[in-house]
Amino acid sequence: MKFTQQPHALMMIRPASFGPNSQTSATNTFQQNPGRQTADATARSQAEFDRMVEVLSAHEIAVHVFDDTASPAKPDAVFPNNWISLHEDGTVVLYPMMAENRRTERSADIVDQLKRDFVVRRVIDLSEAEKHGSYLEGTGSVVFDHANKIAYACRSPRTDEALVKRLCDELGYKPVIFNAVDENNIAVYHTNVMMCIGAKFAVICLDAVKDENDQDVLLESFSAAEKKVIAISFAQMRAFAGNMIEVFTHDHEPVVLLSETAFQSLLPGQVNAISQFAEMLPLQINTIENVGGGSVRCMVAGIHLPRQNQL
Repeated sequence: MKFTQQPHALMMIRPASFGPNSQTSATNTFQQNPGRQTADATARSQAEFDRMVEVLSAHEIAVHVFDDTASPAKPDAVFPNNWISLHEDGTVVLYPMMAENRRTERSADIVDQLKRDFVVRRVIDLSEAEKHGSYLEGTGSVVFDHANKIAYACRSPRTDEALVKRLCDELGYKPVIFNAVDENNIAVYHTNVMMCIGAKFAVICLDAVKDENDQDVLLESFSAAEKKVIAISFAQMRAFAGNMIEVFTHDHEPVVLLSETAFQSLLPGQVNAISQFAEMLPLQINTIENVGGGSVRCMVAGIHLPRQNQL
């Protein structure tokens, strides 16, 4: 079965209790936690979320929105890509999360609701690993090249190498596991803040990959998959320029979603390189980025599942 890199729809969770998460800040250096300015973070995040959904819908990108439940409070519920991935062969994967207050984001209810519109043939539940101190936070930890059946992952406290290999065994993917650090030599907490894989391009902060062998493996993998490599700097990674996702519109046109912050950090040559392959759609989500430490890619779980009416 030949898989498609771009999801045909997106799953998003409208936040009910968005705000700083003290349980994730130790490993996520992208959280800015701007103190008293977060008092109305939930309301501002909801406004940004609603506007993002409006813009996506106006560009004919299918979005399935679910409302977060108010209790228990889930400050990071707006980032569902960490607990679920939805695959073209009808597989749903549920993932183990490091922060205890994020584990309640996993929702059997949402999976059941997805089954009404999409075909779910099996569920792979890895969440048991939490009890043993092992974590793999969805498509934050793993960046998939679906067409070539490759799973890229940088090691971190939130990305367990053994779990990456286990997931790849289940899915029939090849793991490419490497080390990546930020400008302060701290492990990059999620692979999807330093790397994005499109159908015909790869955006990556190569400066974060210090080991030359790791760099060679990555570049050889991109070359074999015929991806044009767009290298970004540490500063651009910090601006979430690695946190993009390429999706399809209703008319099967490719669009690259990224934040306005990320877009503004890119050089004209980088914009031109990506724009050769897809329209770029910047989205304004400053509160969600600054307080939550995640960006556009984190906010969406790509839906690759077959639609029910396709049967």
